[in-house]
Amino acid sequence: MNSAATLVIGATGTTGSRTIARLTAEGHRVKAAGRQATAVPGAEPVAFDWYDPATHAAALDGVDRVYLLPPLGDADPAAVMLPFLRQARVGGVRRAVLLSSSAIPEGGPAVGAVHRVLPELFDQWAVLRPSWFMQNFTGTHAHAVSIRTEGVIRSATGSGRVGFVDAGDIAAVAVRALTNAHAPNTDLVLTGPEALGYDDIAAIVTETTGRRVVHQRLTPEQMRDRHAREMPLEFATMLAQMDRAIAEGAENRVTDTVRRVTGGPARGFRELLGASPAG
Repeated sequence: MNSAATLVIGATGTTGSRTIARLTAEGHRVKAAGRQATAVPGAEPVAFDWYDPATHAAALDGVDRVYLLPPLGDADPAAVMLPFLRQARVGGVRRAVLLSSSAIPEGGPAVGAVHRVLPELFDQWAVLRPSWFMQNFTGTHAHAVSIRTEGVIRSATGSGRVGFVDAGDIAAVAVRALTNAHAPNTDLVLTGPEALGYDDIAAIVTETTGRRVVHQRLTPEQMRDRHAREMPLEFATMLAQMDRAIAEGAENRVTDTVRRVTGGPARGFRELLGASPAG
């Protein structure tokens, strides 16, 4: 067993928490990085803030691989991520696994710039490019809140379809990418087993929970303005453009990556709701 630790950034987040749980269950040493250094079972908590370089050295101490969650809501994450990654390489990190998005190609906007540089920094690497999370419709996420409080899912996706993916499957792939003898050294597009439109999602939530839920179709401009109430305009605009891309068919695909990497099937949305009701 490797005696060095794996640094997981975003330790209490949707994918980070699941990745840590799987790593520690397999006996790996983990440093759980977050702004508050929150205690995570089986892991060593460590304070980490992308925007505070003073926290970076301690987080990297004793680490040889890292799971990278970009700073949330930052339209130019490369500005803070690349100096950290150069420091990580010099400090002995050999493998880096970056969480990106199926909507953002190598060299694309935001984290796409980090994706482009990652292979130049590390001989062992992977970029996870999951489709939209199924968990966006559960817990405290915006869609889940509007489902519970209003019976509405709002999007600018029209009739476009998405291969929604379970965060648990993303974590399962992340663990294999971090710990297998050979790193993927490529990007991995992750989806669930079927592509669904937001009308389909509303119908499945209605069927599963017994609460009537409808999909309210907005224009990209309306969606941008709603997002802009909660985040910087530049990031709100990017999210609205992603919805527009979905409407135009950009996410209407299904891959076998989860099964190919983990050996198990990707979880479907109905199966997820059976364990995690949205309403």
